[in-house]
Amino acid sequence: MSNVLYEVEGNVGILTISREKALNALNSEVLEDLNAALDAVNLDEIRCLILTGAGQKSFVAGADIAEMSTLTKAEGEAFGKKGNDLFRKIETFPIPVIAAVNGFALGGGCEIAMSCDIRICSDNAQFGQPEVGLGITPGFGGTQRLARLVSPGMAKQLIYTARNIKADEAYRIGLVNAVYTQEELMPAAQKMAATIAKNAPIAVRHCKQAINEGLQTDMDQAIVIEEKLFGDCFETHDQVEGMSAFLEKRKEKNFINK
Repeated sequence: MSNVLYEVEGNVGILTISREKALNALNSEVLEDLNAALDAVNLDEIRCLILTGAGQKSFVAGADIAEMSTLTKAEGEAFGKKGNDLFRKIETFPIPVIAAVNGFALGGGCEIAMSCDIRICSDNAQFGQPEVGLGITPGFGGTQRLARLVSPGMAKQLIYTARNIKADEAYRIGLVNAVYTQEELMPAAQKMAATIAKNAPIAVRHCKQAINEGLQTDMDQAIVIEEKLFGDCFETHDQVEGMSAFLEKRKEKNFINK
């Protein structure tokens, strides 16, 4: 995994796309390394992931245009599937994933950020889907997730114009949850991840599953999904411990992911 660094801090894992000279652009090798890195995460111990890019200039500048420029129709579709499969894996990963967006998040960079549960960014961040200016469409889920995250009208405007937006506008339209200085970004991401990691892991995972699956269906079916996952929390060690701590007025809780 020469293009991806993986660090562990307590119950938090940090994945860093490390191709700084290329502004962390996504080529096939990076996609494969990210996939392998996700497979290597110990889900018994890690309760939240942070995804970021090396350096302060770029989170992910996009997919590698040099690699894409000579693709055939079939190869283009296969490359899109490769990215989509990985980003869907991130989106449905059992534990929450926080994107700490430092600098450019364009094309595939915006798309991988959107596959994460939560996005926070530095004040020098820029987001955009510039693909139509290159003669292609977004290929790693951009046409789908952007419309779901902001609004269809805003997504169409950004995609059709190929215009980049700065951090403050990304916050205004709801693409990111918060904006920090470059120095504050990673500490803020680590603090948020640590806060998530302190909560009952089974419950947090079930919440992610309930939200993701519920958004894909109507309300009547969605509440059935929630009821099932709610019920599955009971008779776990963590449910007994959490409620016992509340009733006993204990601040310390021993959540063991069982």
